[in-house]
Amino acid sequence: MTMPYPLRMPTTCRTSLRPSFGATYALLLTTVLLPLSAHAEPQSGESAAASGETASYEATDEAPRSAYLSDWYNQNVTVIGSKDIRFGPQKIDDIYLEYEFFGRKGPLDLYGYIDMPKFFGIGNAADSGIFDKGSPIFAEIKPRLSLNELSGRDLSLGPISEWYLAANWIYDWGHNSDNRQNTLYSGLGTDIETGTPLDVSFNFYGKYQWENYGADNENSWDGYRAQLEYSYPLASFDNGASLFYAGFTNYDFGSDLGDDNSARTNEAVVATNAFVYSFTHLRFLAVARYFHNGGQWNDGSELNFGDGDFRVRSTGWGYYFGVGWQF
Repeated sequence: MTMPYPLRMPTTCRTSLRPSFGATYALLLTTVLLPLSAHAEPQSGESAAASGETASYEATDEAPRSAYLSDWYNQNVTVIGSKDIRFGPQKIDDIYLEYEFFGRKGPLDLYGYIDMPKFFGIGNAADSGIFDKGSPIFAEIKPRLSLNELSGRDLSLGPISEWYLAANWIYDWGHNSDNRQNTLYSGLGTDIETGTPLDVSFNFYGKYQWENYGADNENSWDGYRAQLEYSYPLASFDNGASLFYAGFTNYDFGSDLGDDNSARTNEAVVATNAFVYSFTHLRFLAVARYFHNGGQWNDGSELNFGDGDFRVRSTGWGYYFGVGWQF
């Protein structure tokens, strides 16, 4: 199963490229309803959109109607091709469809996406997806609630401009429990003021693991994640396009998964670098991602799933290329 972790981008830039069963379905329902609620009321938008436009429902001579459906809830649909993705014991190549959403509304800072793996029936031998008994949906939702806004106080401290209650929920809807992941990271988040166009956020989470493809750490608190996110506008062009860089690094540590299993590890690192060339609606995406023991699989260990021995290749580079439509 691919785990693309698409990038969370500032809500001021539309040139963007990221429980219990009851809570699971509630979160899925939220994902479905948020786009509808985002379109319900006309709002005077103040956030910057792609190519310098102002997102607004109110059409006047000075502020023509926005090219987008919402003044805060940013959406896109992208076809993504991936190569050498290393979140599992075998490298995955896949072409899939993704719906991505993000935005800021009051204290809520939201990012998420829903993938349909192998949607076009194209992938390598280790790949499976929506139409061949693989996972029909892989989703990630990352809400943060601003403590500054909730308290009505300036909580800035040194370079930290804003504090958040932060969560990161990941769900792989496999066809049975051994092919399913259900992970919740929860903790604190921050925005860091750099005094430059560089946008930086840092989140620190504890991890609770429900299903995890049959791994030994299921239904337990198991480790932590330190997550650094960063983005930078690179250029604007006369044709109305812009070029944007965004990246993040996840460091997972403190797990017990590798204590009794030599094929697994207690730590993992993923570092992502993305370049987005974007018009008002059309966008192009290129990503280079470095994995170190991706998915907590021990690089170089030997496994056999019934088709012969193979060596885990969980350390190295993987790549994504995408073409999408923002609306």
